[in-house]
Amino acid sequence: MDTPSQTYEAVVVGSGPAGITVVGNLLEQKLSPILWVDKSFSGGRINYAYREVPSNTKVGLFVDFATALAPFRRIVSSTPSRSRWDEPSESDGVAVSGKADKLQDLRSLDQGKGCDLSHAADMCLILTEGLRRTPGVVAQPGQVEAAILDESTRRWNVTLRDSAISSGQSSTVSAKRMVLCTGSSPNNSPLPVQIPGLYTLDLDCALSPTLLATALSPDDSLTVAVIGASHSAILVLRNLYNLASTTKPKLRIKWFTRHPLRYAEFMDGWILRDNTGLKGEAATWAKQNLEPETMPDSDVAKYVTKIQYPSGTEKEIFEREMQGVEYYVQAIGYSRDPIPSLKTSTGRTIQPKYDHSSGGFTYDSKSESKVPGLFGAGIAFPERVTDPHGNVEYAVGFFKFMRYIKKVVPGWI
Repeated sequence: MDTPSQTYEAVVVGSGPAGITVVGNLLEQKLSPILWVDKSFSGGRINYAYREVPSNTKVGLFVDFATALAPFRRIVSSTPSRSRWDEPSESDGVAVSGKADKLQDLRSLDQGKGCDLSHAADMCLILTEGLRRTPGVVAQPGQVEAAILDESTRRWNVTLRDSAISSGQSSTVSAKRMVLCTGSSPNNSPLPVQIPGLYTLDLDCALSPTLLATALSPDDSLTVAVIGASHSAILVLRNLYNLASTTKPKLRIKWFTRHPLRYAEFMDGWILRDNTGLKGEAATWAKQNLEPETMPDSDVAKYVTKIQYPSGTEKEIFEREMQGVEYYVQAIGYSRDPIPSLKTSTGRTIQPKYDHSSGGFTYDSKSESKVPGLFGAGIAFPERVTDPHGNVEYAVGFFKFMRYIKKVVPGWI
């Protein structure tokens, strides 16, 4: 085992919304030094893939996220680093309380409606740059390859590969804690059938009107299948319809879904299907164009054919209905991205099972023993919540990450 070159209170892996949230909360708890590791520090998937996607989060919650912590408030108000722990104040001669701060782009929008995620992505970039400049934070371009838990000292020896060095040189650091904010990617599991000439169309591409228009030929007769009834599926259907009804009139769409559309419903002080139901622009468009009572009279029906089928009949349905389809898009959820290799100093492999209430991990699915100093957050490791009707969901979203991490991070300290 390499001798660690530096010692940190925490290593945070990933710089998307969850990584930003975790670093801010650790600073709020006056914990430093923090090693923050990411390949690019560019805001994560929301910035490089989803800038054109309409949010299902109200703008006001993005502003609440960016002002939820003293380190964040200092960044957005441009307060100098007089003290890393101080709140910004008028005496610093800078904007506070939302007056001419760095959030004017968001503040100028309707706070009760959604927005394109480009606005949230730009907010992430502002916070990322500010956190990288904050004393006590060391931002390391690269990736964490492996980590070994020394069970006698309860410290992690973390192996890093520096992306700034052409040779990809590795180094080892020591940390009391490691927090995985490693993200997730769209599910793209193989179909249960093999159809000659049928190719996959990446969900990230299909969610971008600009990329989608480039990916599909304007002149050829094409049929694209969309599998799913999620928020992403509805946005892809809308993007494809917009192309078919304008610049690609020979485009046709087959929509495969196993169940009727489900919407978020605002109840008395809470939201039914808050994390799984359609919201915002997607919900509005779906109600106007895809419901049984609206679709027959909608212009969408000229281009979109709905195929609803019971679960378990995919092979039969796809074998029949995918004939003549050139591309298919799966909008059926996200799966965790790979995490670093984890072992103990005695050679035991750690296959961590996440605790969705504490943010920690056990050694594997059969163990009840907590792994010391190992935590997770974000879309890959969200909070499990139960609504007043007993429905269990996983809370994914900027402010949901913030609320969860604020709650559990004192236990990490």
